[in-house]
Amino acid sequence: MNIDNCPRCGRIYVKNVMELCQPCIKELEKQYEICVKYLRENRGANIQELSDATEIPIKEITRFIREGRISIANAPNIMYPCEVCGTLIREGHMCDSCRGRLTKDLMNASKESAAAEASRKGSNGAYRAVDKLRGQ
Repeated sequence: MNIDNCPRCGRIYVKNVMELCQPCIKELEKQYEICVKYLRENRGANIQELSDATEIPIKEITRFIREGRISIANAPNIMYPCEVCGTLIREGHMCDSCRGRLTKDLMNASKESAAAEASRKGSNGAYRAVDKLRGQ
């Protein structure tokens, strides 16, 4: 039986899909229901208003949105923070700016890696020629 400490409260629990103990799962479900009820009654609310009115942290509301439990399709003012810079976004984990910067950094790293590989292979040219002669 796999057991672990609950990341929210620290209690020991039997591991499950949610990776939380049962009391925390119940609390999370209660928070979810409160959020959904508030959004049904206040469609124009933004995430800060939702958090202030329900006393549920933005982090938990964002978790509900990312899990697909709270749909923001019919809530035009609901946006959540980018995981990198905190800019408010409506989809994904990063804003366009951070995504572009990450893509640029990955392309630069790939080019540097390819250049290093080419220079490494190029420096062994004399030995490769000798190895080819020996192989014949």
